[in-house]
Amino acid sequence: MLNNLTTGFVARLRARDTAAWYELWETFGPVLEAQLAKWGRGRIGNETVRDLSQETLAALSDSIDRYDPAKGARFSTWLLAIAKHTLGDEMDRRMALKRGKGNRGISLEEAWMSEAAGTSPDGEYEARVFRAKVTKAIRLVEREAEFSDFAVFQMRCLDGQPGKEVAESLGVSEPTVSRRLAKVRGLLRARLGEVIYTYSFTQDEIGEAERNGLTLNPTNAEDALFDEAIAEIYRQEMEDRRGEQDPAFR
Repeated sequence: MLNNLTTGFVARLRARDTAAWYELWETFGPVLEAQLAKWGRGRIGNETVRDLSQETLAALSDSIDRYDPAKGARFSTWLLAIAKHTLGDEMDRRMALKRGKGNRGISLEEAWMSEAAGTSPDGEYEARVFRAKVTKAIRLVEREAEFSDFAVFQMRCLDGQPGKEVAESLGVSEPTVSRRLAKVRGLLRARLGEVIYTYSFTQDEIGEAERNGLTLNPTNAEDALFDEAIAEIYRQEMEDRRGEQDPAFR
């Protein structure tokens, strides 16, 4: 069954809550664009990629109440199946226009569930979806935390600067750096748990944080490993986004 955070978010989507739609696009829009561009192989332009990404998210909202937990489809796999169907419809439409004929493809309602159950996305796509969740949690914390606290987290964790250098740069003591880092780390663990539960359909997805070194219920000994894992995930996500902004990407 879908958990309360997921069903609450779905209810907002179906109510056409603008903020919920923006959250969904902000989190997964870049992942969908990258995947659709990969599938398109130069046959579709950037504007079409963006339009199809938005159509995919619209289809997600329209059909999510028909999700069947017994099928065992992950959120990421289900999203991919809908994106694939959306791209297929676009390519069929183009071919029909070339032939001068109309085209009626199989409806999403008929196709999405079986495709979601059978689709085997590559590991990089799955990793991108997970990194998108982590990046969303970081951005939530950035907006919520005190500016000075997040500055410590940015420099110490995301940028990998030694504690002594961070202390000197900010004109505070190293114990102060440690306290502020711990404060943001705790907040990030809470937000990360919320984000993962919101965008997870299966227990396997919920377990992704632990498998990627992000222990949400930690002991002090795990803090350094948590920071290292967050830094690596964030670094990879920023590299991906910079690469996609490169004109040579497509």
